[in-house]
Amino acid sequence: MENVRQTLQELMSKRKLDERFRDVMKTVYSDPEVIAFCEKHKEELSKEAVERSAAKLYEFVTERKKIEANQPTFLPGYQPVLVLSNHLIDIEYVPTRQRNLMEQEQKRRALVKSINMPKLIQRATLEDYYQEPERTDALSVVIDFVTSYLDDPRGFHKGVYLTGSFGVGKTYLMGAMANALADQGGYSTTIIHFPSLAVELKNAIGEQNTTIQDKIDAVKKAPILVIDDIGADSISSWIRDDVLGVILEYRMQEELPTFFTSNFSMSQLEREHLTVNQRGEAEPLKAKRLMERIKFLSTEISMTGKNHRQD
Repeated sequence: MENVRQTLQELMSKRKLDERFRDVMKTVYSDPEVIAFCEKHKEELSKEAVERSAAKLYEFVTERKKIEANQPTFLPGYQPVLVLSNHLIDIEYVPTRQRNLMEQEQKRRALVKSINMPKLIQRATLEDYYQEPERTDALSVVIDFVTSYLDDPRGFHKGVYLTGSFGVGKTYLMGAMANALADQGGYSTTIIHFPSLAVELKNAIGEQNTTIQDKIDAVKKAPILVIDDIGADSISSWIRDDVLGVILEYRMQEELPTFFTSNFSMSQLEREHLTVNQRGEAEPLKAKRLMERIKFLSTEISMTGKNHRQD
């Protein structure tokens, strides 16, 4: 096909075309993308090939204009692209930019497994984290963890024990960390609200088709685990020893990154929460055993500042 524009003009002026079809195809053959494609493949396309490809060219221009006008299309989420097939013009449908972004978001959400957690963590980012002096240490430690984990995901990386009052951003920071690990490295994080998990496990006792051990195994084997709000509610001996103790023992042995958030400091957690069981009995050795695991897995960082839940 020697002269692309001349060939397309000839196709537009063919007398055998009825008036309506000629008007339609005039728009198609004068489309800049159609002209550019034909110009690019002029050595491989004959005039007859372009004429035989009229339906495909019409489909291409029509569907592209629907996308531009935000109208329903033949394949929602996909856009047409002209290709050469057996010396004829054909169409392939590829994901639109919006669909690619949506699929990336779905993949990210699948990597961040949140159990009984607020929706806020789904959109949490390190960039949007409160830039206040009281939170600098916590933010820096979390960024350091993300960087070192991305560099060496197989190595042992200590997590963080974030302690602070209500609303200072402990849970948000953990969600932002999980999203950063998912976005930048495709790594999965499980975030659990520990008091809710405890209630769920206790309620599951005796239920049919429920395996408590499966739930505990799913948590303890998470590649990266965040135990949120530990110490918020009273704890039974069973939850302390057979749930939390089992999770921490496994993660210590396997050297899996583990994070905690709490309104208690480490010393307060041991003394005021883990030592006394639900019957009021003091069990300091069991509490100390748990704290040794928590200290092995994480570094304590204190957070203060404004309560942003009141904003």
